[in-house]
Amino acid sequence: MKAFRVERNLLCHCFQSRWMVVALGVWACGLPPAATAAEVKPAEEQRTAADRGWQMLRSRAYLPPDFDQAVFDSLWTTWNEPLRRLAEQAPVEERRKMTMQRYGLTSDPVDRSRSLQYVVDANGNWTMSCLACHQGQVNGQVIPGVPNTNYALETLTEEVRLVKVQQRKPFGHMDMGSLFLPLGSTNGTTNAVMFGVALMRHRDRDLNIIARTPRFDLIHHDMDAPAWWHYARRTNLYADAFAPKGHRMLMQFLLVKENGPEKFREWEEEFRDVEAWIESIKPPRWPWAVDSVLVEKGRGVFAAHCATCHGRYESPKDYPEKIVAIDEVGTDRVRFDSLSVRERRDLSESWFGKSASSDSKGTANPIGYVAPPLDGIWASSPYFHNGSVPTLWHVLHPAERPVVWQRTPTGYDPVRVGLEVVLFEGMPTGKIPAAERRAFFNTTKPGKGAAGHDFPDALDEEEKKAVLEYLKTL
Repeated sequence: MKAFRVERNLLCHCFQSRWMVVALGVWACGLPPAATAAEVKPAEEQRTAADRGWQMLRSRAYLPPDFDQAVFDSLWTTWNEPLRRLAEQAPVEERRKMTMQRYGLTSDPVDRSRSLQYVVDANGNWTMSCLACHQGQVNGQVIPGVPNTNYALETLTEEVRLVKVQQRKPFGHMDMGSLFLPLGSTNGTTNAVMFGVALMRHRDRDLNIIARTPRFDLIHHDMDAPAWWHYARRTNLYADAFAPKGHRMLMQFLLVKENGPEKFREWEEEFRDVEAWIESIKPPRWPWAVDSVLVEKGRGVFAAHCATCHGRYESPKDYPEKIVAIDEVGTDRVRFDSLSVRERRDLSESWFGKSASSDSKGTANPIGYVAPPLDGIWASSPYFHNGSVPTLWHVLHPAERPVVWQRTPTGYDPVRVGLEVVLFEGMPTGKIPAAERRAFFNTTKPGKGAAGHDFPDALDEEEKKAVLEYLKTL
């Protein structure tokens, strides 16, 4: 089916120098163990909890390995032509870059040979970390805490499994689990909510392992990871704010059978530091020029129409963390319906929920979705909890939201503010390989709808233009 490209201006090829210095400075606070002490900090005792947390995420394997270097270096042999031929003819380093791009992995800004999303040990074993979903790029630049909207987890796992068969290597937990549990139907989104339900199925509230048959009635759906710089603003977690916030809640995806309850208690202090690092992340600044007159107009429109739910960003700042009823917000409700009261309560009342502060209680029976904070929103596309809307312009123009769209690998649209995308009237016809199909976002699929949040229809075109300009400054 014929595609048509969103109108966009020529993009900048790099961020402003000042922003690059700041961004790289943040990342350099915790380098992998190979870095010298002088490169990291003058002395170990001067490192803060946030520094230690970043170091843990980059160097500590909390899960069994997913694959080894030999498997990673052979993944290209599973690709379709002509990509496979290009990879075969490429030098090893270029082939590794192609592999990283295919699966949505980004290089460490300091050590370009390393992936930010996986911990690689001295024996070449690759282990997924929290950064797999929670660390990506914008316009080709790494920004701390930005969601990984390129991550092709399902495709990576399928192709790892094929190479392991070729190399006669045993399957790991991801290889086996993905045979029963879908990992994500679109690159950049994952079935993460159901991961948690499936893992808790085999634990009691103290995390002791219980032998139970797997569940086959789960409501699978894709989610877009939230920006981590919003963590400090929230008191409860997830799209429906059902779970109390705390360092233990960050550990729930470590519930593989190899990790008994004693492991979680052993690692708890480390995850206090991980939480400290997440809470230290600041929203990134818009790196291009803005129309100051239009910003001022947008500020007033935003205050009148949007601030009640999304908060205020000038003094006095305020974020109400307001939950909007599902029928009022009107966005895709599959995520809302996917969890029962019991499933929400089981997680919140387990060991994971017992680290929450007195302000963080969650609710087992929410009424809808929480209106998220909007600071740094320019960098957190695509939008809505399921990642169904590619730009802020499309958020503000509900009737113009695309049915099917495909992003470019690292392109950014500074005019419409969000992903650089190709739009389609429907899914292309014919037989499409699974890996290529996942590069399309199809809003007609269950759980992937882009309807709802039609509140911007109350604004005229000039007001929408002003609000869009104002949102760049948050």
